[in-house]
Amino acid sequence: MHSKSTRAAYRLLRTDPVMAGLIKAAGRYHPAPPPDHPPFETLARAIAHQQLHGIAAERILSRFVDACGQGGFPLPQQVLDAEPARLRATGFSYAKIAALKDLAAKTISGVVPARTELDTLTDLAIIERLTAVRGIGRWTVEMMLLFQLQRPDVLPVDDFGVRNGFRLAYRLSGMPRPRALAQFGERWKPYRSLAAWYLWRANDLARRKLLPHGGRPPRVALQPAPRKAAKKSSQKKPRRSARKKAAAKK
Repeated sequence: MHSKSTRAAYRLLRTDPVMAGLIKAAGRYHPAPPPDHPPFETLARAIAHQQLHGIAAERILSRFVDACGQGGFPLPQQVLDAEPARLRATGFSYAKIAALKDLAAKTISGVVPARTELDTLTDLAIIERLTAVRGIGRWTVEMMLLFQLQRPDVLPVDDFGVRNGFRLAYRLSGMPRPRALAQFGERWKPYRSLAAWYLWRANDLARRKLLPHGGRPPRVALQPAPRKAAKKSSQKKPRRSARKKAAAKK
């Protein structure tokens, strides 16, 4: 965000007393320069990191570059041409190999846009396009929107850190449901990315015992989980015997 938008974002967020307290405690947001990776590389790296510790994922990526990239990050066609056994030897699981192959094919076909095209698309259009790739979910695309494309209005309501930060900051007894958090977050539009960053910081502040609790912040009611309708028993009640029926008539 440029400086004018940043000032407007802070003015809006500070109308929420809880968010105002987080801003005061955590300080102003200074984004790091976004990585200059093409979408294929960004998503391939995301696939590598799924369900793995960061160090282990980076080791796999290093072997992947050595095996297929000829000195640079592999191109989509190089991934398509690579034998599965070669990719497996770098440490990728078969499920991730299938995801990488699908990502490469969809990049070549244009389903995954080039960076210049990405910049012309809305957040929703990008999510719809990229989640068509095997192994790429909404959360992965939202992280790309936040940290690489630096879109200003992204609230990843399925992210554990965002949900837990909201729970801590707003003093909830349980985790907010994603839909409830999305509804509450409407008040932060069109600067929900900045709000998400401060909700992440709430976790850090709580660990350091610096989470602000001044004043009386509004308590947010959680949407109760829908109750499942009780299943009607398919078994028929046992029929009374003829003797009991006769006794009942007397």
